[in-house]
Amino acid sequence: MKRLRSTLGLPLLLLAFAWGQELIDQLVFSGQWNLPMLPGGSILGVLTAPFSHGGFGHLISNSLWFLPLSWLVLAKGRRDYLAVWIGVYATAIPVWLFWPVGSHGLSGVIYGLLGYLLVIGWLEKRPLSLLLSLGCLVVYGGLLPALLPMLSPAGVSWIGHASGFVGGLLAALAIHREPSPG
Repeated sequence: MKRLRSTLGLPLLLLAFAWGQELIDQLVFSGQWNLPMLPGGSILGVLTAPFSHGGFGHLISNSLWFLPLSWLVLAKGRRDYLAVWIGVYATAIPVWLFWPVGSHGLSGVIYGLLGYLLVIGWLEKRPLSLLLSLGCLVVYGGLLPALLPMLSPAGVSWIGHASGFVGGLLAALAIHREPSPG
């Protein structure tokens, strides 16, 4: 029961940081206190960007995707969840260094979680994991076009989505272990 509570609670705690930041931003700073990842900005922006949003609509949208995808990865394990976050942060660094436009929001993490879930089943080749990957493709596949610049809505950081997705793929590859022969 304690493990279940921590599994359900961790994404809620992370989301509480994002909601707290947005509440302070809106109530105290009139929407002007964002913590994005900016080109030429501090590395701190890479760490704070997932918790900063461009208003409540942006945060609500991300929250609705973040929670179920987080819980699905956490169902695989906490190590898997941590690997996705590390992968997303690792792939955000080149974007921060070389991309000319700033970005923020949980969508990079959302795409990292999705990337992980889509590929882990195919790597593990176990029926339940394959079913999880296939189910995520069916339910969340509509998010995939936003990985491409020509299909991403104006003002949306497709590069943040794509880098997060790659981070999730890398996390799945890092977590996956081929059975040893013999």
